[in-house]
Amino acid sequence: MKDVTKTLITGDLLDTAFNYQEFNEHIEELYGQKRTTNEDNRQNMLDYTKMYIQRSNRWDKHGKLSKELKNKLKDISRDMVWLVINEGWCGDGAQTLPFIAKMAEESELIELKIILRDQNLEVMDQFLTNGARSVPKLIAIDKHTKRVLGTWGPRPYEANELYWHAKNDPDIPNKRAVESLHLWYAKDKGRSIQKEFIELLDAFDK
Repeated sequence: MKDVTKTLITGDLLDTAFNYQEFNEHIEELYGQKRTTNEDNRQNMLDYTKMYIQRSNRWDKHGKLSKELKNKLKDISRDMVWLVINEGWCGDGAQTLPFIAKMAEESELIELKIILRDQNLEVMDQFLTNGARSVPKLIAIDKHTKRVLGTWGPRPYEANELYWHAKNDPDIPNKRAVESLHLWYAKDKGRSIQKEFIELLDAFDK
């Protein structure tokens, strides 16, 4: 993986990636033109984009980081780039990226960058989840060497277990499986992703 990531995750890629504010502005600008981030402009994809904007804005305003996580973020010693592969209609991205952005804001050593999956498939294909191009996918990178330190995504472990249990049950319609997942996110309020990152930060900072 080292040789591949050195080739694909380049300084040029990171320089042209979105920061968090730019990413959100890009989604909203496209939505105002009845477009999506991967130009799949069918009505259902526009509806997903609208929900992305609403959910993301809600967590931007109301999401809170725990004191334990804030302290952990202040203790890290390595300069990192957190590169997130995402799309502006991704339900999981809307529920998790706002918390990732808040984490990056807490540390001067973390720079958050975001790229679109379908415009960067060669990068995405180095970080598949069970063979799938699942997003969001966070790749923690040493800022100076560009070495990959670890990954996270596409959703917290508990959410993932809930989703796939419902998804694999023939008696549960896909719509209900998705609704149950987002109800879980609403109740969880970002606690699970924060607990996971408390542990991940130790691994990233080695």
